[in-house]
Amino acid sequence: MKAIDRTNIYNKFKGLWVAIREEDQETVVGSGKTLRQALDEAHKNGFANPIMEHVPSKLMTSIGGIFL
Repeated sequence: MKAIDRTNIYNKFKGLWVAIREEDQETVVGSGKTLRQALDEAHKNGFANPIMEHVPSKLMTSIGGIFL
């Protein structure tokens, strides 16, 4: 499986929920401050089952369960 670079998603959607197109796992089809807002926008755009993900406001390094 090829790694997916989500740098552009992080830069544009920091701190928000995003709905990502299931077929390519790269295209944002909805976004919002809440999970419901992002999902509703995806549904309005014709995507019934997007991948839902929260984009962190700040990237943190973690090793196992410990954040540095």
